[in-house]
Amino acid sequence: MAHLRSKPTAEMPHFEESNNEITEDRYTMWYDMIFRGLLVGLASSITVGPVAVLCMQRTLSKSRQSGLASGVGVACADTLMATVAYFCYSMLQSWLDQYAVVMRVACGIMVVVVGVYIYLQNPVTQIRRNRAGKSDLWQDFGSMFGFTLANLLMIIPYIFVFFGMFSVETTDTLSINTLLLGALTLAGFFGGAVSWWFCLTALISIFRNRFRPRHMLWINRIAGCLITTLGVYTIISTFIKILPN
Repeated sequence: MAHLRSKPTAEMPHFEESNNEITEDRYTMWYDMIFRGLLVGLASSITVGPVAVLCMQRTLSKSRQSGLASGVGVACADTLMATVAYFCYSMLQSWLDQYAVVMRVACGIMVVVVGVYIYLQNPVTQIRRNRAGKSDLWQDFGSMFGFTLANLLMIIPYIFVFFGMFSVETTDTLSINTLLLGALTLAGFFGGAVSWWFCLTALISIFRNRFRPRHMLWINRIAGCLITTLGVYTIISTFIKILPN
């Protein structure tokens, strides 16, 4: 009887180690999804278009809180559109897996084109068109939220490309785990977007007295270079992976 009772006791450590490994793998997957979502949110936000110009103007003419409220409005609208893009990306996941190489190269090319376009834009000319009027923080938030949603036909495909470029993993089956991973990805996206607007408004607020319109042009060019580099890296890394085959 003593011999029979000793077997379960000997197997218990192995069973606990297996549970610990499963738990660690799950946490690793969660952190990975949050990190990838953060990268997508950050990459899709670092553009100096009309939206960013308005946020900068409100930071300079009113306060940092006004610029940040405007940026959070943009981030919330982008997160709603990212939800749509993520849903479409999930539905096409099985098809995209069959053409993963082509998809990554195509996404890289599109990101390069967007980066070059951003680099060539001159946000200084948009300053005269967009004047920051008097409003409270909720009005700043709401106006930028609505303004961003009005461009959903352009922004959703743009975000979709970054989901493909950063190889965000999804499944086409609906389950609690799938919903959790999607929520973590979108939470990371929102965190990345808000981080960009927080840093941008803080930087402008610190150098408020020295900030000039030409500095917006340099921010635009730096953002364009970063996005273009990201696209080029995606293309090159994809070809490097398939070279041995």
